[in-house]
Parts: sequence; C-alpha cells; structure tokens
Amino acid sequence: MTQAAPSLSLSGAARIDGAPLFGPLGLDVRAGRWTCLLGPSGVGKTTILRLFAGLAEEVEFTGTIAADDGLPLTGRVALMAQSDLLFPWLDVLGNVALGARLRGERPDLARARRMIDRVGLDRHATKKPHALSGGQRQRAALARTLMEDRPVILLDEPFSALDARTRAEMQDLAVELLDRRTVLLVTHDPAEAARLGHDIRILTETGLDELSPPAGAPPRPVDDRATLEAQGRLLRRLRSPA
Repeated sequence: MTQAAPSLSLSGAARIDGAPLFGPLGLDVRAGRWTCLLGPSGVGKTTILRLFAGLAEEVEFTGTIAADDGLPLTGRVALMAQSDLLFPWLDVLGNVALGARLRGERPDLARARRMIDRVGLDRHATKKPHALSGGQRQRAALARTLMEDRPVILLDEPFSALDARTRAEMQDLAVELLDRRTVLLVTHDPAEAARLGHDIRILTETGLDELSPPAGAPPRPVDDRATLEAQGRLLRRLRSPA
C-alpha cells in the first residue's frame, strides 16, 4: 500500500425509485481500523458500500461522501460484493489477477499465486469457477480483493459462505493483510462483528446506533469471554424492536 488510508464519512439520505431507503444519518469510518456495520436486510447497508465505491448510480443520494484527506476515493477503493463475481471463463489464477489486466497492467502472477495459497486454494488455481464450491469461490473473490492492495477496503459479507473453521482462518488472514487499511465490513453475524470490529454500528429503519466493541485488538479469540458477551449484546440489540 503506497497511500495512507483515510478516514471516511457519509452524511445524508438515500432514496431508490423515490422511496426512502435510509437517513438522514451520519457514518464515520476511522482510518486504519475495521468498522463493522450490521442490521436487518433492506435498510441500506450494501448501498452504503456502493456509495463509497462510486457504484450506486441507481441511488438518489442527498448529502456528502468524503475522505478526510480531501482527495477523491476513485482508485483507492477495493470492493468485495456479496456475489463472488468471478469470470466463468477464467480459472482461479486468472480471476485473482484480473484487476491488473483490466487496468492494462502486467499482473504479478507470483504474488497472485501466493495469495491463492494463503486462502487455501493452491490445489485449485487452474480450476474454473463452476468446478468450485461456494466457499471456494468466496475465497477466490477474497484473494482477488486482497490482491488490489487498496487503502480503503469495502467488504459485503465476505465470509458468509465459509464453514466455521475456514471462516475464522479467513478472518485472521484478512486482519493480517489489511493492517492499517480503512475497512468497512457489512455482516449479519454478531460473532464476526465482535471478533473483528474496532467500531460497531447497527443500521435500522430508524437510524444508526453505535455499540462498544470488546477490549483487545482484532481478531479477538472466538472463545474470549468479552467477545462472547459482546456477541450476545449485539444479538439482543438486533432482535429488539426498532
């Protein structure tokens, strides 16, 4: 990463086809930290990611989206969407190295292979997406996102298709490789937010709430008492009426 990771801010309201989606609200994402965003489906969590990524053309947004260094976010953001978006005609290696090719650059295939190895797909590097399981496809998409080495990383349920052991391993890997990046993670999993969040926000139909994370740096132990207690508080909050 050649650029320092900025803090992000979003302040405003969003509508789709004239119908209110969220807001007005204000969301701050601290520089070099993981901010976890939870909440029920349909309240605009994914839309917030897409607004930061500049990919929400269908959204009528009134307000401001900015980085604290005053520079545009264009070219500084990597987004991992809910769908893996793997190109079916490329193998795992080709998909992981895709970003450089799309920019007209020579891909660093050695680094791509190392990344594939880190996500546990070294034996599958020459397979096309149709030959992979859902979890393997998600790991390939994660490797492609990590390859981009951007200062701002937007993750939309990046571990949802993984079994419990692999999920914990990929969470640990992401925290390691995204050190000092500004990360906004959308998740439906209170345990994931309790493990990974420096900051935890819950978006509901009525607005945005902040919950205190457990003590200690992410990734926190899955069986740590404070982490489990935070998971319980988050679940109770998510189940409570808006």
